[in-house]
Amino acid sequence: MWLLVLFIHLASTLVRSLPRRRRAAAATAVDAGMSTAEYAVGTLAAVAFASVLYAVVSSSATRSLISSVVERALKIDF
Repeated sequence: MWLLVLFIHLASTLVRSLPRRRRAAAATAVDAGMSTAEYAVGTLAAVAFASVLYAVVSSSATRSLISSVVERALKIDF
């Protein structure tokens, strides 16, 4: 979380350091897609989600639950 706060702070510092004309031009430009900062935030969110998902799936409780579901499915008579 602190990394995201640092990233947002650095991005806002860079925007404030742009010359006034360039900031005005950037504000009026048509937004046709994600900027580099948005890609970075999206990537950080995806990595955070993947790490939480990995932690949940790799826990022993989840493994035993998945194992019991598979065993029950294999024991069903057709």
